[in-house]
Amino acid sequence: MAGSKSSDIFLLILNLLSIFPFQSFSFSPDRPTDRRILVLLDDLSLKSSHSLFFSSLQSRGYDVDFKLADDPTIAVKRYGQYLYDGLVIFSPSIDGFGGSLDVEGVLDFVDSGHDLILAADSNASDLIRNIAAECGVDFDEGPISMVIDHSSYAVSETEGDHTLIAADDFIQSDVILGTKKIEAPVLFKGIGHSLNPENGLVLKVLSASASAYSANPSTKLSSPPSLIGTAISLVSVVQARNNARILISGSLNLFSNRLFRSGVQKAGNLNKYVKSGNEQFVIELSKWIFHERGHLKSVNIKHNKVGETEEPQTYRINDNLEFSVEIFEWSGTSWVPHVANDVQVQFYMMSPYVLKTLSTDQKGKYHTSFKVPDVYGVFPFKIEYQRLGYTSFSLSKQIPVRAFRHNEYERFIVTAFPYYGASFSMMAGFFIFSFIYFYHK
Repeated sequence: MAGSKSSDIFLLILNLLSIFPFQSFSFSPDRPTDRRILVLLDDLSLKSSHSLFFSSLQSRGYDVDFKLADDPTIAVKRYGQYLYDGLVIFSPSIDGFGGSLDVEGVLDFVDSGHDLILAADSNASDLIRNIAAECGVDFDEGPISMVIDHSSYAVSETEGDHTLIAADDFIQSDVILGTKKIEAPVLFKGIGHSLNPENGLVLKVLSASASAYSANPSTKLSSPPSLIGTAISLVSVVQARNNARILISGSLNLFSNRLFRSGVQKAGNLNKYVKSGNEQFVIELSKWIFHERGHLKSVNIKHNKVGETEEPQTYRINDNLEFSVEIFEWSGTSWVPHVANDVQVQFYMMSPYVLKTLSTDQKGKYHTSFKVPDVYGVFPFKIEYQRLGYTSFSLSKQIPVRAFRHNEYERFIVTAFPYYGASFSMMAGFFIFSFIYFYHK
């Protein structure tokens, strides 16, 4: 009987593990990069043709699961729990996902705080276009449109391809692209897109040059192109308000082994061929997308009266107080102090009465001190930190501020001394006048 019970318990554990097979890989606030990624492919041959990109993810500790985009077993959610923390869609021509996944499912995945990489090409389907449009990116709607550049195209030793762009107009952000400068141009062959001006969360990471335009390379232009110059974005990113991150590229080839290993030389540049910047660009950008950089957390919000250590239940007007908070940044393997000089705290009621820039000890702790305003009510301490490339956070902690009690006012106010003198001088004068009036003959 004991052996039977042990067997039943073992089977129960196996059933639970089968229900939640990926729970141990799910996103953790303490370790943001303990993650499982689902990759949807048009063709399984992409596993080998883009293996360098996938290998870089796996070497950094990600568990990558490959599926065909039309696989009927696709599911990103089960029993209310998400099975994956990142989604990579390398299926630009797919008209419909398999299983339970659709446009709404992808958007819900992002709305739940998960990350997305979406790659398209000149044959992008309506499904891919719709997902991109919901993220604030509009691909060129022309038939088989590609980005063409007769000045900044890549050349080989014998010929040049004017649709293979050599782009080097990067976003100026060390958080997004890393501290090491990308020296070589990035090779891009695909469709351009524009950013929705109503979406303030989408950013160009790689832009076309001023001489680029978007058109069908196999036909002559009969009308001005809809997208021209630096208005064309080649690669864009979005950081949603819930800190989910999205990468949208108009080129699937951007991630390919061939372009990773290709030499590059811009037209008109007689310098020696150099390795393209694709590998560095894509890998560094993927680190940001999957929160290996720019991911912040705040802990230990404290406030107290100057000279004390305990947090009071209330403050009195004109009290001197100290405020501090600790902010750390995920380095990919551990939490390290975040060092900045632009963290501010507000002490406000309806509008800020105090706005102070916090000082830092370079070890993650930010602090300041100030006098409580001469206004009583309920005041929140508030920090809203929104900086390019960093996860945003909003902190708020309320504290009541009271007026003086009746026995806390000064017994004699210095500024009232003239009135005190006038009163006593009047009484003295009245006494002297009365004495003289009654007793003088």
